[in-house]
Amino acid sequence: MPDPSSSSAVQLTYLGHSTLLIEQDGVRIITDPLFRKQVAFLRRAGPPVDPGHYQAITAVLISHLHYDHLDFPSLKRIGTQTPIIAPRGAAPLLAKKGFRNCQELAQSDRTRVGPFEVRATPADHKPQRGPHGPEADPLGYILQGAIRVYFPGDTQLFPGMAELARDEHGRGLDVAFLPVWGWGPRLGDKHLDPQEAARALTLLCPRVAIPIHWGTYFPIGFGWLRLGFQYLPPLDFERNAKHLAPQVEVCILRPGEAISVAPVSEGSG
Repeated sequence: MPDPSSSSAVQLTYLGHSTLLIEQDGVRIITDPLFRKQVAFLRRAGPPVDPGHYQAITAVLISHLHYDHLDFPSLKRIGTQTPIIAPRGAAPLLAKKGFRNCQELAQSDRTRVGPFEVRATPADHKPQRGPHGPEADPLGYILQGAIRVYFPGDTQLFPGMAELARDEHGRGLDVAFLPVWGWGPRLGDKHLDPQEAARALTLLCPRVAIPIHWGTYFPIGFGWLRLGFQYLPPLDFERNAKHLAPQVEVCILRPGEAISVAPVSEGSG
């Protein structure tokens, strides 16, 4: 792992589910914020999110419109004036809820947030919010600052992932966050399971992989049962990754845990 004491290191905090806090030089970007103790029939496991993690946020990234990724009560904790970057077609829905500072991106569009260039990437996932809700094509994002970070949102494996491994200057990925499960005993369509997420590493070739979207929300009544789907997915991902992509360092973070990653040239390699 590169030297975390470097002044250009990027702090990466896993807040549970698909919510990440990405920080560099005082700029704080949060993804798919979901903080509530209960969301519909899902209940959060473990302690609540420290409010300090979602204060003074510079920008929010929304990957898609599903209720566990675009949660208006969680967004309101951050503030209705905080800039939101979201898929094309999301702005009218956000505006109805009082969020009018929204920049829509389509695949391959780019914008800038402080030291980060933010590029919208494809994601192969269902576009609709609920049975009769609005649609917007799901996105992932690559954030390029001192390091290059991939946040895929929700997706299944797709061949175009190989094109994300390096930018036009040949710069590779430093960190890939990969969803490895969901919130119940069965994984729905168009998601990555631990083996498929490990296969994604063979296309993405990051230095560090961090499993996300596991062990945070359960259907009410399941939390006390300690079933395998609650804690095994990241371990299964790590085991598969060691076999399929042994050159990738897997770092399992629990909600609230963080790592700092510096550019490879500033660390020990």
